[in-house]
Amino acid sequence: MNQQTQFYRDTWAEINLDHITYNVKSMKKHVGEDTEVFAVVKANAYGHGDIEVAKTALNAGATRLAVATLDEALALRKKGADAPILVLGYSRPENAGFAAANNISLTVFQADWLEKAKTFVKEELNIHVKFDSGMGRIGIRKHEEWTKLNEQLEQNQVFKLEGAFTHFATADEMETGYYEEQLQKFNEMIGWMKEKPKYIHASNSAAGLRFFQSHFNAVRYGISMYGLTPSPDIVAVLPFQLKEAFALHTKLVHVKKLNKGEKVSYGATYEAKEEEWIGTLPIGYADGWIRKLSTQEVLVNGERVPIVGRICMDQCMIKLPSELPVGTQVTLIGKQEQTEISVNEIAKTLETINYEVTCQVSNRVPRVYTKGGNETSVRNGLL
Repeated sequence: MNQQTQFYRDTWAEINLDHITYNVKSMKKHVGEDTEVFAVVKANAYGHGDIEVAKTALNAGATRLAVATLDEALALRKKGADAPILVLGYSRPENAGFAAANNISLTVFQADWLEKAKTFVKEELNIHVKFDSGMGRIGIRKHEEWTKLNEQLEQNQVFKLEGAFTHFATADEMETGYYEEQLQKFNEMIGWMKEKPKYIHASNSAAGLRFFQSHFNAVRYGISMYGLTPSPDIVAVLPFQLKEAFALHTKLVHVKKLNKGEKVSYGATYEAKEEEWIGTLPIGYADGWIRKLSTQEVLVNGERVPIVGRICMDQCMIKLPSELPVGTQVTLIGKQEQTEISVNEIAKTLETINYEVTCQVSNRVPRVYTKGGNETSVRNGLL
């Protein structure tokens, strides 16, 4: 392992940047030249690493970045990202000046917000107006709300209306009725605007992949940029194959033989039924490999083997097919030989969605980046 990728534990997440490049280029080709792709890198790029993914996505054809909070946007600026960034969530009005000074666009949906923010903004601030067409989180819902907000925009030239957007609640479901209702409502809402902003965007990954009628002139590419389908339901209707970018690996740090009747881990819930070889892995629930995964299998030498006993904060144990040497690589997510454990499989075990799986892998797990088959960089997670 080269100096650039040095870290001090035998557990790491491996991010394939070539797969992210492929996924972005494929989406860019799918939506066409007239539609821009905003790369969504919120939540540390869904656990993949914000600046590494951001640079890769921009090089692959994305034009802008999107995050959830102003803190995330400013962190990207400190790490060298110079592309335009949109904050999709709420920001405090008293912090609007920081956004303006750093070429960060903010989401706005309250007239009172603009009234408060104007005293803190010394240079032009780009804003995107959020319309709530049926998601029920944040956004303008009524025409009179837009009228009041627009009056503030007209009275305060320091604000520049750069975009208008909404978010679909069910674009990842096969039943399209509610999506169609939201799209109709959003079209009505943007009809309230006498002058249209530069960007109108409604499609997340699911809608971007499936519905050309809601592309407008930009799509927000989130979960599928990382090679993950927005939901298992729509796998069969994807316009191109996605390439999963996230893998999670560790190594055996201890191997021992248990006799029949000997027990493993907290609560002594696992008991050897015969002589068994047990391996210890340096990963646990503090790393995001949570206790509910105690029924999950992992890969050793291309073979599936079970986790045994309860997962601890920093370690867990697996049943080995035979005695294996300390240092043997174990794959928790990813491929070994011809066998694969996908993020979706882990999500199924956890009875959750794939988004949560990669997001919950904690920052103390180093991220190693591969491109062209070579390791490129690592983040130790000590932010």
